[in-house]
Amino acid sequence: MFRELRRKKQLLTAEAAAAVLTRGTSGVLALAGDGGYPYAVPISYVYDGNRLYFHCARSGHKLDAIRREERASFCVIDRDDVVPEEYTTYFRSVIAFGRIRILEDEGEKRAAIEKLALRYAPEDPPERRERAIQRDWAPLCLLEMSIEHLTGKEAIELVERA
Repeated sequence: MFRELRRKKQLLTAEAAAAVLTRGTSGVLALAGDGGYPYAVPISYVYDGNRLYFHCARSGHKLDAIRREERASFCVIDRDDVVPEEYTTYFRSVIAFGRIRILEDEGEKRAAIEKLALRYAPEDPPERRERAIQRDWAPLCLLEMSIEHLTGKEAIELVERA
């Protein structure tokens, strides 16, 4: 179902791909948008080792697309060094493919927002984090993407340096 990478020498290991997702703070979520057009939106996220979590408003293009088609991909660029003298970039990126769903269960939503809050404000005291979550709880929508396939690739120049 998922294509094999042509340049296998540039393929990241599963561990390296997971590390990219763990390090990253934002990526591009790609969905089947309106009228058959792809819809790709930059978004922050958290990766828990198995799934990706996102937060968003309770309505809009993203949710309409998810309700229409649960299959999605998510791309994180870990490195993108422009090397003008070689007319190239030294890159490293990962793409996760999977199914995304809107979390409805209050417990699942709470667990997801806790992961996001800890990811982006790890030093915040628990009481401050709780106030922020409560303040924004009513309009908050949380998404979970189950990863079915994860692939990563890096520039051949980075492979050769390793």
